[in-house]
Amino acid sequence: MESSPRKTDIRSLVILAAMFFIFGFVSWVNSILIPYFRIACELSHFQSYFVTFAFYIAYFVMAIPSGKLLQAAGFKKGIMVGFMFMALGMFLFVPAALLRTFPLFLTGLFLIGTGLAILQTAANPYVTIIGPIDSAARRISIVGVCNKLAGILAPLVFAAVILKASDSETFALIESGALAGEAKAQVLDELVRRVIWPYTILGTGLLAFGIWIRYSFLPEIDPATENATPEGVQDRKSVFSYPYLVLGALAIFFHVGSQVIAIDTLIQYAGTMGLDMLEAKVFPSYTLSCTMLGYLIGIALIPKYLSQKNALVVCTLLGLVLSLCAVLIDAPLTFMGHRINASLLFLNALGLPNALIYAGIWPLAIRGLGRHTKLGSSLLIMGLCGNAIMPQIYGLIADNYSLRAGYWILIPCFVYLIWYALHGHKIEYWKK
Repeated sequence: MESSPRKTDIRSLVILAAMFFIFGFVSWVNSILIPYFRIACELSHFQSYFVTFAFYIAYFVMAIPSGKLLQAAGFKKGIMVGFMFMALGMFLFVPAALLRTFPLFLTGLFLIGTGLAILQTAANPYVTIIGPIDSAARRISIVGVCNKLAGILAPLVFAAVILKASDSETFALIESGALAGEAKAQVLDELVRRVIWPYTILGTGLLAFGIWIRYSFLPEIDPATENATPEGVQDRKSVFSYPYLVLGALAIFFHVGSQVIAIDTLIQYAGTMGLDMLEAKVFPSYTLSCTMLGYLIGIALIPKYLSQKNALVVCTLLGLVLSLCAVLIDAPLTFMGHRINASLLFLNALGLPNALIYAGIWPLAIRGLGRHTKLGSSLLIMGLCGNAIMPQIYGLIADNYSLRAGYWILIPCFVYLIWYALHGHKIEYWKK
């Protein structure tokens, strides 16, 4: 017997929105950590993108264990464990800063990513099936607004807390090689130790929030019931028997990889136009502002005026057009008082279509999985490792050619996403 559709639980959606705000704040601060650690820990562009690699590879490594944890402990206890991992990773920034050891920072980032892998494995299916499946993209858009609002604030808050007005001169001295020996070591030590108190406070807050979630009114859900296999359709033995799910995980990989490139690389790319970190810190926020606008459009239009599937098609096509403009159009201009290249604004504009791509893929990929929903969610979360791998590819291209040439990697990403939007999500069975 098919279960009746669940009405959206507004109180639960509010808690989930708060969680996605935290996800966004912790994740998108990487856009300024990358250039910050590049200077403070004396790294190449390629090495600096290990910030995103260490952070997001945890999604690939820990997604299946996260699904098993949620199966064994339930959603609420699993969410508490996720916040504990995040807090532990942040506390690890203290010895890493005191020793100015980049590998220890990466270990902390991996633990933060592990916590987020657990939380995302729980939160994404929760948002998807807490209400009618045909309006899932709208709910994902609502929590996405909170996520990207945090992303807008994260680099600005981090810069306000960590950076000083005199740092432009300090960075220039370091980059020029004017500082050396003990004097340089003292400056770098002072610079990197500024992260200690912010991350200690943030870790303590996350630990407290995780404990509160455990005892909150957030209900447990049963994905096997709420996302049941449609009546008359045979249940399958494995999640890999659902082509639209596997192909959806690959779509998530390419989508998030292209999204993080269009955000986390902007400060360094703006540096090629003569902007220092203090000036360039606003450009990731511009991209995330466009993403917020995309979410608001999704909330207004989906599903009443625009279906989830059609929104995905439109957004993937627009993403390809903007990516081609970013790599092909070379025009200097003045924007908000900054003398930049037009390509930077096309990268900012990518935030608009990127808003609804994730929201479009997820419900198409997870539909009708029944008892496989938790494991299917883990598989989709594994796709978030695109955030780890794609920036590394970008960094290699940037080091060997130019930062702008690295953006060619966006083109095949959007080509695949267009294919999935038009055809890939319809594949129900693998052909023999």
